[in-house]
Amino acid sequence: MPRTIILWIIAFLLTAGSAYYQRTTGPTYPVSGTTAFGSTNVEYTLTRTHGGEGNQEVSIIVPDTKITGRVLFKRYKTGDPWDICPMRRQGDKLIGELPHQAPAGKLEYRVEMMYGIEVLELPGEGATIVTRFKSDVPAWALIPHIIFIFFAMLFSLRAGLEALFADAKPRSYTLWTIGLFIPGGFIFGPIVQHFAFGAYWTGFPFGMDLTDNKTLIAGIGWLIATIAFWSPGSEIVHPKRRWVVLGASLVMLFVFLVPHSMFGSELDYSKLDQQHLPDGQVQTE
Repeated sequence: MPRTIILWIIAFLLTAGSAYYQRTTGPTYPVSGTTAFGSTNVEYTLTRTHGGEGNQEVSIIVPDTKITGRVLFKRYKTGDPWDICPMRRQGDKLIGELPHQAPAGKLEYRVEMMYGIEVLELPGEGATIVTRFKSDVPAWALIPHIIFIFFAMLFSLRAGLEALFADAKPRSYTLWTIGLFIPGGFIFGPIVQHFAFGAYWTGFPFGMDLTDNKTLIAGIGWLIATIAFWSPGSEIVHPKRRWVVLGASLVMLFVFLVPHSMFGSELDYSKLDQQHLPDGQVQTE
C-alpha cells in the first residue's frame, strides 16, 4: 500500500479518535448509568447542557410505580438553598424539570429516588451534576464550524505525519490546514459562540474561555508553520522547516485533546444579583 494512503488512514483514525475523546470527556457530556433499586433497575442519563427556550427535562427510567422521585437544584457557585421539584410519572419514566436560565447560566442538581424508607441519590451519594444553559445555534453556523474544524484537524495530522519523512513535502498540507482552520475557528467559531452565549470571543485577552484560548494557541502554531512554508519550493530549499510543521501538528493535537467546553462561558450570578433589589427592582447607582 502506498505510503500516502497509509498516512491518510492514520491521520483519519487519529482525528476521529481525538474528536470522540474530546467530546465524551467534556463537562457537557451526559452522565449515564444503571443501578438496582427497590424491585427494579433504574436507568438514568443526566444531561449537562440545555439549548434553546424552556426548562431542562430530567428523565429517569423507573418501571416500578412504587418508586417516587424529586430533583434538587440550585444556582451554581452560589449560597442559594436547594430548591425541590417533585418528579411526575409518565409510563415507565419519572420526569422533573430544571428552570430555564439565561445563556451561560449553570445549575447544580441531583436526583433522589424514594422507595419506602429507602433513598437512592443520583448520580451517587453526595454527588451532583452541573448543567449549563445556552441559546439555540442555527445549523448554518454550527455545521460549517464542525466540518471546517474536523478537516483542519485531519490535514494538521496529515501534515505532521508527512513531516516525519526527510523526502516529504508538507507545504500543501500546511496551506490546507490554515485555510480550513481560519474559517472554522475564527469565523464560524465566534458566530457559534455568539448565538449560544451572546459573545463572539471570551478567550484572551477578554477572558479565560478554554475553547477560545486553545483555538488561539493552535492558530498561532499554524500561522508560524504557514510563514515558514509560504514561498513555493521553500520545503526543498530549507528541509529542516518540516519540523516546524510537526510542532504545529503536535500543538494542535494536544490542545484539541483538552475536553470540549472545559472552562467555558459561565454566568456570574453574584454580579447578576447586584443588579436587582430584593423586590425585583433594578438597582441604580
